[in-house]
Amino acid sequence: MVNLGKEVQYIKTVGPNRAKLLNKLNIYTLGDLITYFPREYEDRSKAKKICECTDGEETLIEAVVIARMTEIKTRKMTICKLMIRDETEICTAIWYNQTYLKNIFIPGKKYKFYGKISNKNGRIEIASPTFDVEGETKNTGKIIPIYPLTKNLSQNTLRKIIEVGMSEVYGKLNETLPDEILKRYKLLKYNEAIKKIHFPNELSEFKEARKRLVFEELLIMQLALLYLKSGYKNDKKGIQFNSEVKMEDIIELLPFKLTNAQLRVLKEINKDMESKKNMNRLLQGDVGSGKTAVSMITAYKAVKSGYQVALLAPTAILATQHLESFTEMFEQVGIKCGLLVSSLTAKKKKDILEKLENGEIDVLIGTHAMIEDNVLFKNLGLVITDEQHRFGVKQRTKIVEKGQNPDVLVMSATPIPRTLGLILYGDLDISIIDELPPNRKKIETFAVRKNMEERVNGFIKKQIEEGRQAYIVCPLVEESEENDLKAVTTLVEKYKNEVFSDYRVECVYGKMKAKEKDSIMQEFKDGNIDILISTTVIEVGVNVPNASIMVVENAERFGLAQLHQLRGRVGRGEYKSYCILKYEGKGQNTIERMKIMTQTNDGFIIAEKDLQLRGTGDFFGTEQHGIPEFKVANLFEDLPILKQVQDLSMEILEEDVKLELEKNKLLSIRVKNKFGNRIDI
Repeated sequence: MVNLGKEVQYIKTVGPNRAKLLNKLNIYTLGDLITYFPREYEDRSKAKKICECTDGEETLIEAVVIARMTEIKTRKMTICKLMIRDETEICTAIWYNQTYLKNIFIPGKKYKFYGKISNKNGRIEIASPTFDVEGETKNTGKIIPIYPLTKNLSQNTLRKIIEVGMSEVYGKLNETLPDEILKRYKLLKYNEAIKKIHFPNELSEFKEARKRLVFEELLIMQLALLYLKSGYKNDKKGIQFNSEVKMEDIIELLPFKLTNAQLRVLKEINKDMESKKNMNRLLQGDVGSGKTAVSMITAYKAVKSGYQVALLAPTAILATQHLESFTEMFEQVGIKCGLLVSSLTAKKKKDILEKLENGEIDVLIGTHAMIEDNVLFKNLGLVITDEQHRFGVKQRTKIVEKGQNPDVLVMSATPIPRTLGLILYGDLDISIIDELPPNRKKIETFAVRKNMEERVNGFIKKQIEEGRQAYIVCPLVEESEENDLKAVTTLVEKYKNEVFSDYRVECVYGKMKAKEKDSIMQEFKDGNIDILISTTVIEVGVNVPNASIMVVENAERFGLAQLHQLRGRVGRGEYKSYCILKYEGKGQNTIERMKIMTQTNDGFIIAEKDLQLRGTGDFFGTEQHGIPEFKVANLFEDLPILKQVQDLSMEILEEDVKLELEKNKLLSIRVKNKFGNRIDI
């Protein structure tokens, strides 16, 4: 049997130094190595005649060397030129600073060259081509996998390591899907799929291999999520809240009118609450769509039916913000709210916990501090979690266990297209607020390059002079050896001491102590800071109506969904608001993404585009959802497979909810391996 847990440094040709580079790609074991899949392929199997080559294409040519290589030395580099020809045309192969090639090529001998063609006015060149002597297939004559890399690790080196890893395992890997499923869906066996996804002879082989691996990845995820959902449904029945308590009573007291989307969602929630089944609902809505108002009305129904409510927020400042909104509303109807965050003094915390246990607090709003064992409710009936993606399944479960099967409402501003939401949150029913309140102002968004920096800074100053405040967001905290992006700390010095020295500038970043972070955010909220420089820690929830401008440095480093979340921090008051995306790079993908951000404020459209352009691995991220990142599946591209898998998962669990039958043993092992202790099968 193959040891897939074998450390990567002990694989032939690797060693400690290369192992460190592989670790940067999250490759630690032999198992990680063989499941590190290519991002694309180059078809170097079919040669073209030189006269058929078009400008800009990457292709393979077979040609004879006409003369010895010549070198042209400039101040900065050495340009190596080699004249080659086939029966149709002459071509010049060009390399830069690769003088060691000088004595490799022998005039009169035939070679295969693969590279990018330049065809200007009939003068044909091939830039920095890889090559083989005729008859060899080391770099050409086949389909070549292209992998994501890290600095100091080349494609050739990584390919060689993966070849060695594959030679250790091929034919010895355990099958992971039952025969019945392989036959029914015409899927390759696991050993074949792993081999062909790395080294296909034809592109059709890669497609077959990918289909098999995508099917398995989605099936395992779907089984786990449906198992969770069936677990909730098989629980003892939920709370049946009082149908005499009408949501309309609190809606009438609101200082604003609810949108049709909010009313529709409340109807769905009310139906759940009054039924005998346990509510387990995801409330999804774009930034500013009014999820908080919906959660407040839901909490009202629970409290007036005789139960307590827990509202879990990801940060102390967001929890405090919720407390202000809830208290202002609930004072009118005699509902008492309390706040539980880790920064409370021991005396205050003790007081809160006592009041909670004897039922004097109706709604407890807090952070992770609420999950502690000493937090006891008298009669918890409803659990609301805000920014659902910040909490794992475990944390959600822990707070739910503080009540007798309470109803659960989880809120998320990450706008996931509905089909994908149904998959990702297989353990939840979904309600979507797909309409913004009429008074919500459109945020003007501009994408600008580096040369506009002075104008942008001038615009920020103008906004501050008019009494507004600004956010500046950066992607990193400290300089990284792999890129030269400005770190927050470097920028703060520049902005504080040079560019904005006349204004009050502060910064917050992820590694800061929570207390310090919350204190600075509060100062900004209170208007004592003009410019807040930050990493994406401000992505979640803080409401500063006076902040009218958001500048994002190196916007090309962020996903569209994340940029949209950040943009939602402004435009929350009466003032016209702006989002300025500063970006570098001229790639088509970057330009396309910046264009989308300037053209639409619709989070659902942006989410779909993000999925199309980046794939789901980047979009969702492992930590965000408590779901392992997809190694090969892309939920956007693979929807047809996803639908097949959904039907199959339901069929399997209907027959064998615990995956205990002999035929489902392999699936049970795969689910456990993938989801670890998050799922109890």
